[in-house]
Amino acid sequence: MRRYGNPPISGQDYTLRPGAYAILPRDGKLLMTFQAAPEPEFQLPGGGIDAGESPLQALHREVWEETGWSIAAPRRIGVYRRFVWMPDYEMFAEKLCHVFLARPVMKRSEPMEPDHTALWLAPELAVDLIASEGDRDVLAALI
Repeated sequence: MRRYGNPPISGQDYTLRPGAYAILPRDGKLLMTFQAAPEPEFQLPGGGIDAGESPLQALHREVWEETGWSIAAPRRIGVYRRFVWMPDYEMFAEKLCHVFLARPVMKRSEPMEPDHTALWLAPELAVDLIASEGDRDVLAALI
């Protein structure tokens, strides 16, 4: 499996943190999220898979929380891992990132996650702006 970012630190324990992320095309644009804090960055909507959740359940929940949209027809198109410090959780994590292609269906609400804004971007611009190298590579391969 492909790894992005820094290699694991020798002797450091990492907590496995699987996550589900979505590429959401509609009418020639992509539904993305901008997270203002802790570091401002453009992201694919998605996040951690909670205990007892399947990747698809987490995907639906995370997309709704971060964009306010419901989605349909998700299919996994990539997976990668990265080793990171997660300041929000104060832990070192081995992130196992499942990337899905899905269809945004309906706006149900405003984003519920603090500091998140949903926005529509041209795919080429999204590739240039997205913070995660792994997400960027999966998106670039798709478009």
